[in-house]
Amino acid sequence: MKAGVLASAGRFGPYGGRYVPETLVAALDQLADTYDALCADPDFRGELGEMLRIYVGRPTPLTPAPRFSDAARCRVLLKREDLAHTGAHKINNTIGQVLVARRMGKPRIIAETGAGQHGVATATACARYGLECVVYMGAEDMARQALNVYRMRLLGASVIRVDSGTRTLKDATNEALRDWVTHVDTTHYVIGSVVGPDPFPRMVRDFQSVIGVEARSQILASDGRLPDEVVACVGGGSNALGIFAAFLDDASVRLIGVEAAGDGLDTGRHAATLSAGIPGVLHGSLSYLLQDADGQVQPAHSVSAGLDYPGVGPEHAFLKDAGRATYVAVTDAQALEGFRVLARLEGIVPALETAHAVAWLLATAPRRRGDELVVLNVSGRGDKDVAHVAALTGDHA
Repeated sequence: MKAGVLASAGRFGPYGGRYVPETLVAALDQLADTYDALCADPDFRGELGEMLRIYVGRPTPLTPAPRFSDAARCRVLLKREDLAHTGAHKINNTIGQVLVARRMGKPRIIAETGAGQHGVATATACARYGLECVVYMGAEDMARQALNVYRMRLLGASVIRVDSGTRTLKDATNEALRDWVTHVDTTHYVIGSVVGPDPFPRMVRDFQSVIGVEARSQILASDGRLPDEVVACVGGGSNALGIFAAFLDDASVRLIGVEAAGDGLDTGRHAATLSAGIPGVLHGSLSYLLQDADGQVQPAHSVSAGLDYPGVGPEHAFLKDAGRATYVAVTDAQALEGFRVLARLEGIVPALETAHAVAWLLATAPRRRGDELVVLNVSGRGDKDVAHVAALTGDHA
């Protein structure tokens, strides 16, 4: 099962596709044609690779975590996307998409953001190449990610506050799509995850697959074998697919995606789309989503702004149904404990998104043998979350 192999045009099995207004069809055709041509263009691939090396800081290291390994009762290696420029994996995708936008002659870039890291990464890429940047962000997320709002504005982006709906990532995405429909001739929408209409899910996955390619090579060099498990958090799912992609054909490697159970799956206040959702259409593609019996999208909830989304990438839906990846969920309380534990044991403050994956390893420690080898994708650093966590817990260290 190879990443990027589609059962039909723009689909992963039944999932994916394009469910968009007619005004976007030509723009999506142009994007798909341009991207497919650039994939075979050695000059484009060379420019992207050089930017990832000299600007993003790739390759990121695969770091042993001995004290956390003791707590998790398995040997854990951390893939350090927190050390990439801007502090998260998002920059891998935004550099790639901005390079594509330049080839299409689109001088204006828009984006949505939840935790702010994608917004920061988009603003960073636009600053590097001198492009106009507009970022849509829910009012709730702006309040809990004030540091990243300032960073985006410092980088020259206009940050548009979204007060509709739940005032989080879903609503920011809605507004970005409305903007794109209105300004489609001059604007490229840099979608931040493996969601949306084709070609976005496969394009974002491809740009993020550098994570897994590096991790696979690094663990073979350090340990002489593949890991037993690869673990990553899942909201829309770009960091998870980025590291899963290189291991999809390795049947011995278990792929674990960790979703946000929020206050608990039985409370209805969660963002565990694959664990508790059903198939439906959201933001241009068919995948699992949180919806009621009438097909109305339900609000998502997570302590982590980056996981607070009621949908998920269509390739994740396909991998779930195929049984190739397993999707689990941990609560806000567990994630907050994971945030604290990795900081105390390894001197690494993870993003709250990553803390969900950390928490799952802690929760499963009692059933482990002690000799398993696990790669945990640290999708980003937790500087953006420190004030939010301190306010929630009353813990000022």
